[in-house]
Amino acid sequence: MPDIVLIAGSPVVSSKSAALLKHIRERLVDAGLDAVIISIRDFPSEDLIQAKYDSPVFDEAKRLIAEAAGLVVATPVYKAAYSGALKTFLDILPQYAFRGKTVLPIASGGSPGHLLAIDYALKPVLSALAATDLLQGVYVVDGQFRIGEDGRPVIADEIRARLDESITQLVAQVKARALLR
Repeated sequence: MPDIVLIAGSPVVSSKSAALLKHIRERLVDAGLDAVIISIRDFPSEDLIQAKYDSPVFDEAKRLIAEAAGLVVATPVYKAAYSGALKTFLDILPQYAFRGKTVLPIASGGSPGHLLAIDYALKPVLSALAATDLLQGVYVVDGQFRIGEDGRPVIADEIRARLDESITQLVAQVKARALLR
């Protein structure tokens, strides 16, 4: 049973938001938590687009999310909103899939002009899935990080500090929730 499930919402293989998720996962594991990544790219597009709720390809993801105490949802921002591919996956989940969970939203975009996409586009759908604790999101602009030649993110100090603070909050809440189980 994972402590935290990280959901990669980018349809692109070499995604910056996915690289950020790998970095976050490493930090969570360093903090003693079991963390797994689910990528929307791993699901058949036909099942996502046609909203095949009962498709067995989603069973494992639904189980992992149901068992986790926390979630990190990462997405690129396209035209002031989270990815449509992520939306199709979130639509597949049960109505109260995020109940009892701490959720950290992460978004990456090309400019600061889409900073509010987390608050006005992503957080409402996370709330609709009944997220119990919705943490302050972290929005990262392309100029604040890049993917290095080794595939790992090279993150500016300001963003690294914000990510560290958010990860620390997530870890604390997930560990506190584990004590109540």
